[in-house]
Amino acid sequence: MTDDTPQAFNTRAIHAGAAPDPTTGARATPIYQTTAYAFQDADHAARLFGLQEFGNIYTRIMNPTQDVLEKRVAALEGGTAGVAAASGHGAQLMVFHNLMEPGDDIIAARQLYGGSINQFSQSFKKFGWGVQWADAQDPTSFEALVSDKTKAIFIESIANPAGLVTDIEAIAAVAQKAGVPLIVDNTMATPYLCRPFEHGANIIVHSLTKFLGGHGNSMGGMIVDGGNFDWMASDKFPTLSKPCESYNNMVLGEVFGEAFGHIAFAIAARVLSLRDLGPCIAPMNAFLILNGIETLPLRMQRHCDNALAVAKWLEKDSRVAWVNYSGLENHANHALAQKYVPKGAGSVFTFGLTGGYEAGKNLVNNVKLFTHLANLGDTRSLIVHPASTTHSQLSEEALVKAGAGPEVIRVSIGIEDATDIAKDLNQAMG
Repeated sequence: MTDDTPQAFNTRAIHAGAAPDPTTGARATPIYQTTAYAFQDADHAARLFGLQEFGNIYTRIMNPTQDVLEKRVAALEGGTAGVAAASGHGAQLMVFHNLMEPGDDIIAARQLYGGSINQFSQSFKKFGWGVQWADAQDPTSFEALVSDKTKAIFIESIANPAGLVTDIEAIAAVAQKAGVPLIVDNTMATPYLCRPFEHGANIIVHSLTKFLGGHGNSMGGMIVDGGNFDWMASDKFPTLSKPCESYNNMVLGEVFGEAFGHIAFAIAARVLSLRDLGPCIAPMNAFLILNGIETLPLRMQRHCDNALAVAKWLEKDSRVAWVNYSGLENHANHALAQKYVPKGAGSVFTFGLTGGYEAGKNLVNNVKLFTHLANLGDTRSLIVHPASTTHSQLSEEALVKAGAGPEVIRVSIGIEDATDIAKDLNQAMG
């Protein structure tokens, strides 16, 4: 091993982006609870505002605690730069703010988190942005929807709530042929299980609220720039390829392309979207999520091991009609899971009881160790009925297509002892 050998994932989860505080020597990253930062002089301030020098101006745009978080997640994903946001939804808004113009479309997998489906199909209409829905399990369905209006393709590495693994490489080929970026929501897998850039993704988004934070105590989102898309190749993305009036007609894709390690998209997300839309992460939340990431490898492996054990137990129980977990050897999605998430298929999966809707409702009402709430990725085991909560805004037909039919129960398996998790489900099913 030589000194230039890249650090292993577990080491980066603890050290990437961080160093002892230069002023106090504090080893843990401090919470920089400040709104603004003093300039050295007038020239220093002018350079910062003119994008001629990197540095802190105002916490809505950048904060030192946030900076460590961004560098750490980018390092874990293998990206060129990260930009943190107040939530996963905030991160998605910032991504599309830089890609889309009124009248443009995105192609998205219909197997998505219900909140994302609602954001894309309802809220984005107010910006004049459209969405076309494809089948995440059929890459050809994406290609069939490509048009001159298409500006991006959006998928989840592991779909929520069904837990299906997506063929990132095949869909990346469609995006590349269309000349548009592939955006992957890697929340459910985290970079411990899957690194989408290695399979052709161009931009990664996260809800840091989930597994990366891991303790259900803070909200956050993240954009990671892959640095592998040529924004200057066409005029499809004028925010990056045309003169920017906000910065003296600077062309962001040109100035922050090759010379700055291909961070143009991350720069635009920070100096345009964070600046003008304002979905910034709180320093305290950035601090809590950083602490969560330090144990990510340990937690994710335990999540996966527990999930597989519980799924195997459920599929043998006569009260259970079906179990949808890609980690099971007999699952139709298992080959994709072995390719993209070989360490484990995540902690989230769905199942249905032979008693249908009422049996599922009783299960949710009778659990004791599980917590009934609309979240996932916690150290604790969580359970929810998607059709009445996370996906309740969808029609019954859309619920089925999203993998959240009326009888579906979604579990996020925690890091408790697997026998106790199964025991609780057993007593709750009656």
